[in-house]
Order: sequence, then C-alpha cells, then structure tokens
Amino acid sequence: MRDALALPAAAQLPFVDGARLWDSLERMARIGATPKGGVCRLALSELDRESRDLFVAWAKEAGCTIRVDQMGNVFARRPGRQANAAPVVTGSHADSQPTGGKYDGIYGVLGGLEVVRALNDAGIETERPIDVVIWTNEEGSRFAPAMIASGVFAGAFSLDYALARADKVGVTIGEALDAIGYAGAEPVGFPVHAFYELHIEQGAILERAGATIGVVTAGQGQRWYELTLRGTDAHAGTTPMDLRRDALVGAARVIDFIDSVGRAHAPHGRATVGMIEARPNSRNTVPGECFVTIEFRHPESAVLDAMDASLREAVQRIAAARNLEAQIAQIFDYAPVPFAPACVDAVRDAARALDLPHQDIVSGAGHDACYLARVAPTGMIFIPCVGGLSHNEAEAITPEWAAAGANVLLHAVVRSAGVISAA
Repeated sequence: MRDALALPAAAQLPFVDGARLWDSLERMARIGATPKGGVCRLALSELDRESRDLFVAWAKEAGCTIRVDQMGNVFARRPGRQANAAPVVTGSHADSQPTGGKYDGIYGVLGGLEVVRALNDAGIETERPIDVVIWTNEEGSRFAPAMIASGVFAGAFSLDYALARADKVGVTIGEALDAIGYAGAEPVGFPVHAFYELHIEQGAILERAGATIGVVTAGQGQRWYELTLRGTDAHAGTTPMDLRRDALVGAARVIDFIDSVGRAHAPHGRATVGMIEARPNSRNTVPGECFVTIEFRHPESAVLDAMDASLREAVQRIAAARNLEAQIAQIFDYAPVPFAPACVDAVRDAARALDLPHQDIVSGAGHDACYLARVAPTGMIFIPCVGGLSHNEAEAITPEWAAAGANVLLHAVVRSAGVISAA
C-alpha cells in the first residue's frame, strides 16, 4: 500500500476528546447492561438493534451517511475530497457474549466514531473517505461461525450460506436481520484502501509490560483436532493395574504432552485441551474410551507444522505404551494472518509520535481484521484490559487507555486517508 500523503507531524493533528469517547462508551453500555457490570447484546437481538440505532444516530450527527449491506454490516461514511476513492475503514463489532464485557468490540466502533468527531472539530478534510463499520455477528455466540459477516465481505463465506445460519431455536441470520430492520440492500464487499481495528487486548501481556499500545503484527493461526483413545472397559476392583487398557490414563499423558508443546514454542505458542469425555464415565469402571479436543495456535505456519508433527508422534507413542488404539483428526485449519507492514508501521509510528509506551504483539484471538486482511492492507491496535479479563462481565479498561488507543487510531487512519486541509 502506498499512501497519497505522508503522516503529518503529531503537532498538526488533533487529539480525540477522551471524555466524549468515555461518555459514549458508558452510554452504549446501558444497552443490555447486566447486574454484574457487563452487557448481553447477542447478535441481531432487539438489544443489538438498539445499539446499532444509537450508533447510527451519533454518526448522522457527525455528518456521516449510512449504508447497510445484505449482511447487516453498518457503514458510516465521512466524505473525502475524492468521493469515489476506496475508503479507509475502521471499526469492529457491537454484539457481545451472553455475559460479556462492555468494551469488547464496541470500543473499536466508538473509537472510530471519535476519530471522525475529532477530525470534524479540527476542520480537517481527508483525501479519501473514512468509513466506520459495525460488523455483524463477530462473537459467534448466537450464530456460528464467528466473524461470519466480515468473512462474507472477504469472500470466505457465500452470502447464501451466511444468511442461512440458524441459532439454537432455528432463527436464521436472514430472518433475524429482517426482524430488527437491518437487512440492507447494499452488496457485501467493496474496495478498501486500508482497514484498522481498535480493540482491547483480551489478555494480560500489555498490562504486565506497562505498555499502553499493542502494535499488532499478526493474528495467530489455529489448528483444531479431535482425538479418541480406545482401550477396554473393565471392573475397577478386579482388574490388576498391569492388565488395564485405561484410555483416560492415556489421555492424561497426551494432555501433559500438549501443555509441553505450547511451552516449547513460547512466547507465541498456545496449546490447549478444552474438552475431555471419559467413557463410560462410571466411578467404578476403568474408562475404555476417552475423547479430547486439542487446539494449537501460533503466528507461523512452519511452527504449527512442527507442533502437528510432534502431536501425532506423541499420540502414537503413548497409545502404544498403554496398549491403546488412537484416532486423531484435524477438523479446522485457520492460517496465520500477517498484517500489512505499511499499516503496522502506521500504528507503531503513531504510538512513537504520541510518546506512548508500546510494544509489538500477536493477536491470540480471532478478529474481523483477520478476514479483512485477505482483501485489504490491514492493521490492529490493542490497548490493555485490567487483569487480562475479557468475555467476562468484569472486563475493564481506563479512560486514559481508551483515549490513547483512539489517538493512535486517528494518526493511522489519517496517514492512510491523507490530509488535504485543516481549518
């Protein structure tokens, strides 16, 4: 990506209004507020509609025009001098987990809106338009898979497939969009000059390091596996230890090995067993079968390949030692997502110009930006969250962190959009 104009000096760009941004976050958090301080705004629910309506009202007050596409993605456009130029897009999502925090996703949406407001206040015109977006169903809590609307935008899913996804009571995305009035007519997808997503880290790395800004260089690749170990159901009291074919013991050995794989590929490696089912699951029967799920994450495909190979070797070795049969299947392969160097540099340079403590970081979670990176130069900005808590009603950030992230976003967006004039 080549930008039309270089980043202006820090002194030439405005600061966001941190108090206004915080007030917007707190006002939005009233929609779907939970007793423990979080929010519950499931995708395409009436509460999701309320949050979208509020964003649309605020965006119109800021002079934006609104477009809604067939996946319900909402785009608020601030015009640029080149009306038909590919825009710089920023934003995130407004839906939440059932017991979610009040900053996950929506911080990136309202941070983008605050950038627009701050540019308006300063009378700054940009070369390219700036779009602030709400992506539909990022969380995947009501409709699976997650990030489906940005996935359609990027060509990862077909529109028909996405609109037909149903929740647990059989309501489809298409039906839910109609019900809340956000089944738009615009086609899904258009040329994007650059995309930036501002988000809370959802982990504890930045806070522990004393860094205010995370310069996100990549998104983790993911591989998911299902493993079944089979031995023999046996009486717990009459079967000697040396004659047992205990599938649960074999699984325990595998689980310990998987933990060691993640630690061997620190700092970015992740290795998790999230589910385990021992069968027949009776207190006085030696388990003859055990099912476990395995997940590996790393930002490099070569490392994921190495983790895969070590897993398969260990499973066969452990199964042979315990006289077990093993069946392993890879069920999901999500490639690592490197973000565009130009966008990463824009974020890093902005943090440096604003004299904010920052460090490079890899995103351990999936985000809409990971799909946008398939079709546009993309970058992400992280701020800390207290104690690393997210997907939790106790999720918290500070007003200072919120403003700092939005100021970095403003610099990065303007670098990509280009400044034409200022009052």
